Amino acid sequence: MTPNLRHELRQQKPFGSLAHEAFLSVARTEAVLREGIEHLLKPHGLTLTQYNVLRVLRGAEAKGLCRNEIRDRLVDRMPDVSRLLDRMETAGLIERTRSTTDRREVNTTLTAKGRKLVNALDAPMAAEHERQLGHLDAKQLKSLIDLLALARQ
Repeated sequence: MTPNLRHELRQQKPFGSLAHEAFLSVARTEAVLREGIEHLLKPHGLTLTQYNVLRVLRGAEAKGLCRNEIRDRLVDRMPDVSRLLDRMETAGLIERTRSTTDRREVNTTLTAKGRKLVNALDAPMAAEHERQLGHLDAKQLKSLIDLLALARQ
């Protein structure tokens, strides 16, 4: 039998509505999944958002991205991407280059250290995803993906 969210949260009263229960279930699931990923990233000195930036920049390849493009591609929206990038630059994971034709334009790319780190995390991250969701078959995963996409609309 699947664990009941009320039982898991030790909540005595029923939820106010199915929509409320669904929202809390999604939020609780996100927290549990995030905890596993954060545990994997912590020894590398990375937050989940920093890891996401590394992945985004790896996908952009050598051409890199400007700050706003990075911000728009992040899974978790955050208002102050500049400070995040400052910390990552200080750590030697990224580098930023100001355009010679438009001083307002600053391009961000991975350093060799950043690329090595994000590449090294591919296998452990895949294993963590498998640990977290591998008990679901392909049809269940597709249904989950579809339902979550519908909820985001």
